[in-house]
Formats: sequence, structure tokens, C-alpha cells
Amino acid sequence: MENGVTRIRLDIAYDGTNFHGWGRQPELRTVQGVLEEALATVFGRHGAPPALTVAGRTDAGVHALGQVAHLDVTDEQLASLGGARNNTGATKHHGDRSMAGAVARRLNGIAGLDTDVWVARSSVPAPGFNARFSATWRQYEYRVADAEAPRNPLHRVNTLWYPASLDVAAMNEAAVSLVGLHDWTSFCKSREGTTNVRTLQRFVWEKDESGVLVARVKADAFCHSMVRALVGATIAVGEAKLSPERLLELRNDRERTSDFKVVPAKGLTLMEVGYPDDGELAARAEQTRARRDPIPAGE
Repeated sequence: MENGVTRIRLDIAYDGTNFHGWGRQPELRTVQGVLEEALATVFGRHGAPPALTVAGRTDAGVHALGQVAHLDVTDEQLASLGGARNNTGATKHHGDRSMAGAVARRLNGIAGLDTDVWVARSSVPAPGFNARFSATWRQYEYRVADAEAPRNPLHRVNTLWYPASLDVAAMNEAAVSLVGLHDWTSFCKSREGTTNVRTLQRFVWEKDESGVLVARVKADAFCHSMVRALVGATIAVGEAKLSPERLLELRNDRERTSDFKVVPAKGLTLMEVGYPDDGELAARAEQTRARRDPIPAGE
């Protein structure tokens, strides 16, 4: 970062049940709103409170175990976390990293022990890091307990209870066939001035050890509602309401359809965001800025 400003990376987990998504909205409780209010408490006496830039804005009800965001703090704000900075090279750098680690502790202390949002780590990333633009992929999971699976009440907030039996082999075959670089308009809520072209890098269905069906979906980015639409479409295949061939036709038609239902948000969790090696962070950010639409990619 430029002189006088330090960038801090936050690794964040949250239960999305009682949030109206990530992005700040007037009069509504959001993940960004809660965290930025806490940041104002931490830094408010030392200049303007920092704002968050996120890897991907999740919708209302969507959970996260591996969300990533960044904020920029001034020298004065950083020093307020644990003493004055000095100006002697490596010692100064080590001090920055040590004080940056205090951000997570301060935020979690404000949130308390019964919180639904938790900052797992705060750190100083390599130069050029941007939580949104440096990312190379995002990975989600969607959990479904069909009629054959156990209905565990302890997982009711992150698992869809589905009333029919599903053919996971057919669902997986259909999912794998969709992978690649495509226009996903058939599976997205389009926004004016944006593109729905994305590279779906991985899409598989598996049963976990308890018998719950788990979709693992990975892409360079996702357009709005894309994961939940993909899950809903392959569930329709698993219930024999939609053929795999028809699913490919729908994708290639690039038009919204009523042939399948978009599943609820509750079963969806952002698991991880991937970044390139440290030396490639800045170049990746510039590359993404040059081609990505103006709305942060998320689900």
C-alpha cells in the first residue's frame, strides 16, 4: 500500500440466517453493516472508519465459512491497536503484522461469544492484494437432505430438507456436463450493464458420510443466484423431472426458464476464496478490473 496506509485482510465466517445478505442496506441487518459498525467502534476516534471490500456479496440467508474482505487503515488507526509504529524497516513491518492481528480480536470482542459472525483471522496481505479483484475462484457447497437422508435438526439452518428421493448419480452426471466457460443467463438474475459469462470450474454432487447430498460448485465468479439455480436444475434431474440433455439445451438457450426452481438460500455456504501466488496478486487484480462487470461477483 501507499505510505501512511496499510491494507488488512479479514477471513470471515457467518451464519446467514438472520442477515439480509452481505451488502449494507438501510434499516436492515447485514454482515457488512455489522462489521463496519464494529470497525467504527474500533477506529472511530482516529479518523474516518474504514470500509470493507469483499470477495463476493452473498444473498440473504447464505452462510460463509471462508469469506474474505479487506480494509485500509491509516498509520494512526493501526498504531491505536497496539502502540506507535516505528520507521525501521523489518521491525516496523513486523509491528504492522502484529497490530493487524489485533483487528480480529477487537471485532470478535465487540461481537461477543454468542455471535453469528466471526472474524477467523486478520492479517497484512502481500502487496497488490484486493479481496475482490485478486480472487481467481470462489467455492460453494449446497447441502440437501432428501427423503432417504437423516433430518438432523442441528443442521436445519444450513441444509435443505427435500421431500422426495433423489438420484445423486444422475445429478452428478448432469452437473459435470455443465462445466466450462459459458453464458449463464439461463441460471442468473441478470443486471443491466453486467455480463453473465463465467467459467464453471467444478460442479459435482456427492453423499457425505451421513447420507446428505452435497453439491460442490467452484467458478472464477458467480452471477446473481447462479449456484442456487444450478442446484435447483440438477435436483430436477435427480427427481426425473428434467433430462440432462434438456438441461444443456436450457443453458445454451441463454434465457430465463421455469423448467426448474431456484432452491432456497439456507442450504448454501461460501466455503473458500482462492488467490494466486503473492507475486501475481496485483496483475490478477488489474486483469479482473479490465474485464469484470461493476457489481462484485458473488452468490
